[in-house]
Amino acid sequence: MLRIRSSRLFSTAPRVKNLINGKLVESSTSSWIPVHDPATNKVVCLTPETTPAELRAASDNAAKAFESWKEVPVQQRLRVNLKLQQLIRERTEDLANLITREQGKTLADARGDVFRGLEVVEHSCSMGTLMMGETLPNLSSSVDTYSLRLPLGVCAGICPFNFPAMIPLWMFPMANAAGNTFLLKPSERDPGAAMLLAQLAHDAGLPPGVLNVIHGSKDAVNFICDDDHIRAISFVGGDAAGKHIHERGSRNGKRVQANMGAKNHGVVMPDADKESVVNTLVGAAFGAAGQRCMALPVAIFVGESQKWIPDLVAKSSKLRIGPGHAADSDIGPMISPAALERAKEIISKSVQQGAKLLLDGRSPGKSIPAGFENGNWLGATILDKCTPGMAGYDEEIFGPVLSIVRVDTLEEAIALVNKNKYGNGTAIFTQSGAVARKYVHEIDVGQVGVNVPIPVPLPFFSFTGSKGSIRGDINFYGKAGVHFYTQLKTVTTSWRYNEESVKMATSMPIMGQKN
Repeated sequence: MLRIRSSRLFSTAPRVKNLINGKLVESSTSSWIPVHDPATNKVVCLTPETTPAELRAASDNAAKAFESWKEVPVQQRLRVNLKLQQLIRERTEDLANLITREQGKTLADARGDVFRGLEVVEHSCSMGTLMMGETLPNLSSSVDTYSLRLPLGVCAGICPFNFPAMIPLWMFPMANAAGNTFLLKPSERDPGAAMLLAQLAHDAGLPPGVLNVIHGSKDAVNFICDDDHIRAISFVGGDAAGKHIHERGSRNGKRVQANMGAKNHGVVMPDADKESVVNTLVGAAFGAAGQRCMALPVAIFVGESQKWIPDLVAKSSKLRIGPGHAADSDIGPMISPAALERAKEIISKSVQQGAKLLLDGRSPGKSIPAGFENGNWLGATILDKCTPGMAGYDEEIFGPVLSIVRVDTLEEAIALVNKNKYGNGTAIFTQSGAVARKYVHEIDVGQVGVNVPIPVPLPFFSFTGSKGSIRGDINFYGKAGVHFYTQLKTVTTSWRYNEESVKMATSMPIMGQKN
């Protein structure tokens, strides 16, 4: 990643500010990270490598704000999020345009990015119910026990580039509604949407210091892992960073949830509806330029369904690449030249290893719109006859590349999926309830779709990736998300009315046992 020691090289590019204690503060750093429009590779703004003193100020203010925020009645906290969801709806187009400019995805996809995050904000408005504890009376004579679900303190979130709105909205609205304060680090590649969301949260009534936004890369991440104020860390991103954050944060006594890599498989049965399957696979494999952790980059065709592969190739070949703001663009650019080159290298290596290239998007040529020749373009690419051990099958490409595997039976498909180290999501396409039930019952993956290609649960449930796709044992949003951002306190009381005094005893107290 390019860093510049002075912003004079891009003197006209705006500088992204930190949000500390309710104020936008320009960093005093001398190191800046250029944010590029992936469709042109022109610099649109500069993200700071926030200084240690600024990081400390953000954390200290979050800790100070927690002392008052935790005492705010839950219904008042929820009114902030009720207002926030209204403001997000009103500013969806602004958020979508920021996402398209900095991340590259199409406007339609960017609106979906915002909306899926908005649904979590809406769900957080039920926090009064979600945080209810439990009680059990009369465990012994005049003895009752009840539990309270309470906020942790300062929590932090480290976000990826691929969902600039949705992932921050998985994090701070749930944490703040539960009574925590929050330190948010957006991706240094596309911070604009997160900054606007933070502004909207304050416009909705969030007090200063309850939500702070800092920027940077490795040093900022390590600060979050080490800082004594921070009690819990939420992370979404790649394997290397996720493992580092989980290990370092856990070593420092923090609760960590880390959603990491994925290699999701779609299994196509011969009895499925062909037209629906082809359309579904095209969208799930190539939407967002394949830069989704719940994309469907592997299609397993079982038996006679292999005859549909030419139809899949034909439909995929019609997808148009182009800038996200253009209404006729189906696939936007990849995030960076480095990501593009890595994807191309994996395609080439897979062919060398024996995969058959049915559709090659590496040289889009004349299909690139005029004025966007310098963008990070990779068209829809399909690799056939892939097997474990090939780069295109084994690695998370994070690009618009579909790897096709051919098997004879459902049992072979199940064994192949279960052998994969990742467990984020999978889907099966069939019209047989018995086949679907067998797949759901036997598959070892955390999120399963039946005729649903991208089975990301709505926020009433939780995002439940498994195996190598997650570190930590508490999932994002839903009931699990509430549990992640809260802790239990259990209270046992004894209030005696017209009863004799407690007798002295040194033995272990026993409740509910007859003498």
